[in-house]
Amino acid sequence: MSLMFEEIDSQATPLGQISLRRRSMPAFGDRDIYEVKLGDEFLMSSMFVEAEEALSTLGLAAVQGDRLSVVVGGLGLGYTAVAALNDERIDELLVVDALETVIGWHRDERVPLGKVLNADPRNRYVLGSFFDLATDPARGFDPEQPGRQFDAILLDIDHSPSEYLNPANASFYTTDNLALMAQQLKPEGVFAMWSQNLPDPDFEALLRTVFARVESHVISFYNPFQGGESTNSVYVCVK
Repeated sequence: MSLMFEEIDSQATPLGQISLRRRSMPAFGDRDIYEVKLGDEFLMSSMFVEAEEALSTLGLAAVQGDRLSVVVGGLGLGYTAVAALNDERIDELLVVDALETVIGWHRDERVPLGKVLNADPRNRYVLGSFFDLATDPARGFDPEQPGRQFDAILLDIDHSPSEYLNPANASFYTTDNLALMAQQLKPEGVFAMWSQNLPDPDFEALLRTVFARVESHVISFYNPFQGGESTNSVYVCVK
């Protein structure tokens, strides 16, 4: 078993001090738990990854066709991106993250899934603000092909549609800005988004102002700290 706690890295970023830590917890056996803190706030953890993986599996299940081009907004610890690459239809995956530090942890393989992402030629990291790129369709997500469209956009950055990693992100959750993002989807393309909360009827109504079909999925997983199940949700929208 590894050390009970180790800080692997800590760096200043435009959003504040970000740190990567590894710890062991008896409730998880011999599995190392990786976690990221932004200031005093826990940003992400490998304790529970079922919903992050479901963001990819549910989102891509709604996509028709082959040779798919997909955007993942928010690299995190890599679980959404790796789950997307498990879909053999993926031809190219762009993983957009605003923090060079987080991309560096994966490129340098300081987190376990960095090796998986680096070894897959379909994966490409894009350094930039997802929200800035989402609302600028003329520029778009791909710095090599401005204005291109994608089969799916998978988003896991904010804690929920009403709880933001950065207060500036709040402006994204409007009809106008969601519609700008939707311009970057191909016809019948899919937008999917993770939330730590149960589905929000007001947000579902907002999504329906932009997308032809909106479905919400509740993801349940065992939480040993609560002695029972916890839940997250995934919204899946078809253009």
